[in-house]
Amino acid sequence: MNIDELLELDCYGIGRKQKQDLLLAQLNRLTMHHRQACPAYERILAAHGIGPEPVTKLEDFYPLPVRLFKEYSLQSCAPDTVIKTMTSSGTTSQRVSRIYLDRLTAGYQSRALVKIIQNYLGKQRLPMLIVDTAAVVKNRSLFSARGAGILGFSTFGRDHTYLLAENMEIDFAVLDDFLEKYSDTGFLIFGFTFMVWQYLYKPLQAAGRRVNLSNGLLIHSGGWKKLAEQAVDTAAYNQALYDQTGLLKVYNYYGMVEQTGSIFMACDEGHLHAPTAADIIIRDPFSMGPLPVGREGVIQVLSVLPHSYPGHSLLTEDIGVLLGEDSCPCGKKGKYFTVKGRMAQAEIRGCSDAHAFDNGMAP
Repeated sequence: MNIDELLELDCYGIGRKQKQDLLLAQLNRLTMHHRQACPAYERILAAHGIGPEPVTKLEDFYPLPVRLFKEYSLQSCAPDTVIKTMTSSGTTSQRVSRIYLDRLTAGYQSRALVKIIQNYLGKQRLPMLIVDTAAVVKNRSLFSARGAGILGFSTFGRDHTYLLAENMEIDFAVLDDFLEKYSDTGFLIFGFTFMVWQYLYKPLQAAGRRVNLSNGLLIHSGGWKKLAEQAVDTAAYNQALYDQTGLLKVYNYYGMVEQTGSIFMACDEGHLHAPTAADIIIRDPFSMGPLPVGREGVIQVLSVLPHSYPGHSLLTEDIGVLLGEDSCPCGKKGKYFTVKGRMAQAEIRGCSDAHAFDNGMAP
């Protein structure tokens, strides 16, 4: 089965054995491709004694540390085929990852994201309220992770409405107009986790104003570091939004610019799920060995999508726990897990956290 056929499969309907076989074939192919097309990647593997032989277990794929994309230009496509350069989130004093996309990789990312989100929204494009300012997406050739997230999810919406003015304050006239048109029908809300809290929930709370978002569906991601410092966890976050806006459908997702398209959406049980085109492995931070269900370790992410850069097997700087595989009460197959936070001394890099740091909100 080739990648085009794989992307047509039910993204939460493939059992463990079939999925492992599919991913092994595609990831081995990608490793060979990147070894041949990216000399720096070949040197990294050779330095670790990794030969050209295909691996037989997912946990045997070498996880390239995501931090290397901040230090080196890693690409597996000709410079004249790059159509988009994406950058990770970071504070103004940090280096950022630069991810080079050709048309093939960008197309795979788009198709994979559509398959995932249609599980939550269906195929109909909904009116979309974006908890951000339009200024963040003005440069269409050089995408930040924040801008890329907004533009990626904009595919699933219509009548795109930016809630915030350039000074990051709610434009209440815009909000009132949007709700006058759509409060009685379904609509999509998108924003990064901390920004939804800081620029939607907090101003409404301060103004003593309750708005009706009960027919909305919120998708959000990133920025839990600042909220954890305020003792706000997922349950408290969802409850506060419900109390202020009536929002019931709130879905978090885990993802990163280094593997755009391979996002891990939460289900109604609150568990993050690996789709068919991606997977995770939890590794012991000291031995780097794979850990079983229930053990806390570093998250490795696998994806069949990256062809223009060697990002198919990455070691993140995040700590997580595997909860199970093919057994979530929600009915979705595949591995499901939770993210506990960042590794000690890891950089602030979540879209919301980086924004908060740059705007003087960090301690």
